[in-house]
Amino acid sequence: MKLHALLIGALVVCLYSFDFASAEIPPTLQPLPVKKCSDFSITGNGSNSEWDKATWNKLTKLDPEGEEYPCRFKILYSGKGIYLIFEGKDDKITTKFDEDFGNLYNGDVFEVFFHPDPKIPLYFEYEINQLNKELVLIIPNLNGKIHGWIPWHYENERRVVKKVHIEGGKMEAGGTIKSWSAELFFPYELFNPLSNVPPVSGTVWNANFYRLDYDSGKMVKWAWTPIDQSFHEFKKYKPIKFE
Repeated sequence: MKLHALLIGALVVCLYSFDFASAEIPPTLQPLPVKKCSDFSITGNGSNSEWDKATWNKLTKLDPEGEEYPCRFKILYSGKGIYLIFEGKDDKITTKFDEDFGNLYNGDVFEVFFHPDPKIPLYFEYEINQLNKELVLIIPNLNGKIHGWIPWHYENERRVVKKVHIEGGKMEAGGTIKSWSAELFFPYELFNPLSNVPPVSGTVWNANFYRLDYDSGKMVKWAWTPIDQSFHEFKKYKPIKFE
């Protein structure tokens, strides 16, 4: 256990030693405001009235292939963690991944990347598919070299609370549906040892929000802020500001 803590500490110190001024927020970029809320129970479809405090944000389709499925997200925060809901039209559940921590990105997913301290190339990635399976990672990104680390003791107050709602069909691989949504709660304990956590009023993080869909037989991407090729282009993430 002590060795694990020392290794994490050494990684953070190493990352601080790089010059990442170019990754800082451009002064003219307007942050997305994140409203504060009371804690609430999630349902998968965003039915709690606390969501009325947040506005929908559109994801933009990046590839020519596939259907023009509209999709969007809302985000809130409390004293205990971050709430997020994705919602998107769909025709089919195109994934075979029915276990957590699989290669979910090879099937339909919603994804979020939180980058709490833009000076350090170390960020949080989360994926969820229509079968309510998840992938949780901390990503060191050093000069384009990336690798994901899964959380240790992923349980109790360190575990994401997640629920998926399927509209117009059953939650089964290959099933025909009309839309799906994923409602999530990220406890701050899960983000340790990232810096600039927990956020308080005025805190700014960088982030991006994504969708992947494979109904066409090819990977089709959506994003809140456009990227060129990879979801790991963290210097293109946009700021979010906690109010």
